[in-house]
Amino acid sequence: MTTLQTAVFDTKPYDRESLQRAASNGEIEWRFVDWRLSAETAAAAQGAQAICIFVNDRADRACLEALASLDVKHIALRCAGYNGVDIAAATELGLSVTRVPAYSPYAVAEHAVALLLALNRKIPRASNRVHDLNFSLNGLVGFDLHGKTAGILGTGRIGRVAAQILRGFGMKVLAFDVVPSHEWAKEYGVIYTDAQTLARECEVISLHTPLTPETYHIIRRETLELMKPGTILINVSRGALIDTKALIAALKSGRLGGVGLDVYEEEEGVFFEDLSGQILQDDELARLLTFPNVLITAHLAFLTREAVAEIARVTVANLVAFATGQPFLPGTTLNAQSQLQ
Repeated sequence: MTTLQTAVFDTKPYDRESLQRAASNGEIEWRFVDWRLSAETAAAAQGAQAICIFVNDRADRACLEALASLDVKHIALRCAGYNGVDIAAATELGLSVTRVPAYSPYAVAEHAVALLLALNRKIPRASNRVHDLNFSLNGLVGFDLHGKTAGILGTGRIGRVAAQILRGFGMKVLAFDVVPSHEWAKEYGVIYTDAQTLARECEVISLHTPLTPETYHIIRRETLELMKPGTILINVSRGALIDTKALIAALKSGRLGGVGLDVYEEEEGVFFEDLSGQILQDDELARLLTFPNVLITAHLAFLTREAVAEIARVTVANLVAFATGQPFLPGTTLNAQSQLQ
């Protein structure tokens, strides 16, 4: 079998280890680079037949044209989100595109609940206090999740797992999805409703929907004004689901009880990087970091051993399928099949 030359962009140590472990038979020759893919960095794929990219890489038309000129034929996304790839342009240029649509819904859903618990029970503040030998309980009052109402916006695999966990806490769960899963909802006691009712009636709202033109800034000033005072908002899905300016205004007014973010709409160039020796240039992110009731993690909801291994397994399987002319794994292709000739 011909060894597939594959350039892997935006890599971290866990990417390299997991991909190399998943392709231990020498079927892929990896070329790992630290920087992100863009039209300016596409030349790093010279000599490769395939590339592997992550969620913040930018494969727009200009980048794809550069890749096509280098005879790259396949793009393997090692993530679920693909809004950074111009799929129409890739198809036009003869590049097949695959992704990993579901690596571990448990990892992401559990992280959403972890953010909720940490915010509600003021865990970061409490931990910081005791390290300063301050054992006061003032300002650390939370509320019982049991008996409260949670809203799940998007009931794909991750949203369904999150809803099931919250039902386990004894919460009433409302859900909204343009394609509802009624059998699942009946089994787990989840109630589908419209988006406006969900915003008005829930003490906790968690976002689990992909970013599309319809969901862009689905949480905006009008949505936030519908929410109950003290609502906790969680987003582990896509940053641009939330209008950051409107979110900051709602936090300044005291309307929101807490915000847990694993994603941010301008995270590119910030998340996944160590900027500890620099001045943060993003004023809105800097403002969010000043609120005591905002908890931000840097897009790590997926980061469990199981999820990383599954991402590598699916990515390698599709690269090998591309190299050998076999079908891609079901549900992973984003455009027409194309194999290495």
